[in-house]
Amino acid sequence: MVPAEPNTSARTDSLESHSYRITVDDGRESFYALSIEDATSEEAWLMSDTVVALDNLR
Repeated sequence: MVPAEPNTSARTDSLESHSYRITVDDGRESFYALSIEDATSEEAWLMSDTVVALDNLR
C-alpha cells in the first residue's frame, strides 16, 4: 500500500461519478455502489457500496 499524496491542485472539473446496481446470486440479491473518479488519472478513484435503508444492513 502506498501512502496518499496531498492534492495541491484546486481543479475539480475532472471528477466524475457513476452509480451502479449490482446483482448477484442469479438475481436473488442486489446492492448499490457509487464510484467517484478523477477523469485524468486511472489510479485516482473511490468506490463504495451503499444500502437503501439502515434496515438492510447486516
